[in-house]
Amino acid sequence: MDEDKTHEEHADEPANTIDTDVVNDSVDIFNWANKTDGIKNNAKIELFLFNKFYTPFIMKFAPELEQQVRALFLYDVVNQVNLGAGTGLTVREFEMSESEENVLLKTDTEKVEKAKDLLNMIESERSDIVEFNEEEHDFKRMKGVVARFSTRDANGVESAFFIVKALQSASALKGALSWEINGGRFDAFKADVGLKIPTESHVLIVKDDIFVFNQSKFEKLFEYDYKKQLLADKKVAEIEKEYKLSFPEGLDLQTLVKDKKKIVNKLQKLEVGSVTQEQALEYADTMQLELMTDDADAIIIMDGNDLDMFVNLINEDYITSTITGKRYEIKSKKLLQESEGEPPRG
Repeated sequence: MDEDKTHEEHADEPANTIDTDVVNDSVDIFNWANKTDGIKNNAKIELFLFNKFYTPFIMKFAPELEQQVRALFLYDVVNQVNLGAGTGLTVREFEMSESEENVLLKTDTEKVEKAKDLLNMIESERSDIVEFNEEEHDFKRMKGVVARFSTRDANGVESAFFIVKALQSASALKGALSWEINGGRFDAFKADVGLKIPTESHVLIVKDDIFVFNQSKFEKLFEYDYKKQLLADKKVAEIEKEYKLSFPEGLDLQTLVKDKKKIVNKLQKLEVGSVTQEQALEYADTMQLELMTDDADAIIIMDGNDLDMFVNLINEDYITSTITGKRYEIKSKKLLQESEGEPPRG
């Protein structure tokens, strides 16, 4: 792990662009904030909305909102870093650290695939991005908003960075269902949608570095559950050691688990080995599930559906009602305490 990076004093100097120093392939966030502070009122602003599929949409805004956009997206980020420079703000690797006071977590776009794909669309496939239209795209389906800030140097070379904020559908007001108070009376809400932009900072992306100001928002924005995935990787290794499994050519357990949020979450609490391979097969037969084995008695996992079934079996997530005889998949379980006088189970 790289040593923690802390702020070193930077001499005040005029900045004409938002380009920034890169040390050891990593952006110096303090130097970036120092330079950006000098051009924060001149940088060009573009806004993009994106949905849960990470499809971006161009979002125009009225000229009179420009200063509000700068204040809501840029000023707080710059001020937080500059203030942190005087209070010992430390930059640490996201994957190796926990969020805590006076610590700014950082990762890179190569690790966060959805952030990388979104920025690639904005930067390299701009002609394919359409303007947002409420009737066609529905604002309540939007996951986040990206503010792209850019300037050009004397040679016309552009440099840019991105500030991303998560959106909540609850913060949006549909015009047809909302009223406004105007002059002391209720009046018809004139806009298609009313929106309150979050005031707190969420994510800053400069070059290939992602600076995380709000860990939970970052993880939800880009579905980056690194720490959960790390534990899931360990569980996968335990499963491979405990059970005989068979996969089609080119597939393995790790590949199938990756990006399957439901399975990754379930693996967090799974007790590997509490259900043996023989018990899992008997369990599948009892529940009338098509769990197949090959000639070597290995359980065949062909795709994500088979994986879901297998994990549900070794986690004991199927049950038959003793009242109706119907079979159910259990979404969550809570172990009941044994009744007084009841002999211990197992």
